[in-house]
Amino acid sequence: MERTVSQTSTSEESLTQRPGSKVVGTVEEAVAGIGDGALLAVGGFGLCGVPQVLIDGVLASGATDLAIASNNCGVDEAGLGVLLMAGRIRKMFSSYVGENKEFARQFLSGELEVELMPQGTLAEKLRAGGSGIAAFFTQAGVGTQIAEGGLPRKYDADGGIAVASPTKEVREFDHGGNTTEFVLEEAIVADFALVHALKADVYGNLVFNKAARNFNPLAAMAGKVCIVQAEEVVGPGELDPDEIHLPGVYVHRILPVGTDIAKPIEKRTVTAADTDAREGGN
Repeated sequence: MERTVSQTSTSEESLTQRPGSKVVGTVEEAVAGIGDGALLAVGGFGLCGVPQVLIDGVLASGATDLAIASNNCGVDEAGLGVLLMAGRIRKMFSSYVGENKEFARQFLSGELEVELMPQGTLAEKLRAGGSGIAAFFTQAGVGTQIAEGGLPRKYDADGGIAVASPTKEVREFDHGGNTTEFVLEEAIVADFALVHALKADVYGNLVFNKAARNFNPLAAMAGKVCIVQAEEVVGPGELDPDEIHLPGVYVHRILPVGTDIAKPIEKRTVTAADTDAREGGN
């Protein structure tokens, strides 16, 4: 699947010259420093809000043995699936692993380690990592193998469990007048974050478009170095403070990609009535 980045406009080029600007001019500059063994936090949900240009940049860079925290791993030919197909991913921290046959094959054959967790737990792990919180207690997973351990994280070549999840600390707290058990979950702090935004100003204040907001702000927070691909980059003061979803303090590099980038849909479904209407039927 061929993907292209729109040429940077003159106005965008001038934005790189603004004092304090975080705008970069090329994909290579954006993903510089992402080396073998890096832990990446990547935004997106399914194929919505996925930073595909940056993912393709990591693929082109040759970086391998990557660990990635993301809701899912794309599909076989899009999203993080392009890194997976190339054998660049060592471990995934995810909450959903469907829609990707290669993912299943690599996991079951022992080529890929997977730390599976509830979706809300993954979201909070990323948010906590970006907020300076080392760990937190949650009710999600209490009384299951999430807390008790033994979930397969990696298989060996014979189908046995090579790496299993550990037992986690469970404590009781007075919660609303009731004694309730909670399991301890550790935060995720990534070496780099890859994020897609609708708009950014030169200082990294970000606006996300509807559902593309999904995991993008959380991934951005969790990265020691946050790299953003933005469809539009504007100057200082051009964003209304009330529309900003993530402050620029979390952002380090911004790559303008334009609005004509590919935005694939996993499954396109229409009703019979809609089909008839488009074909001139009654």
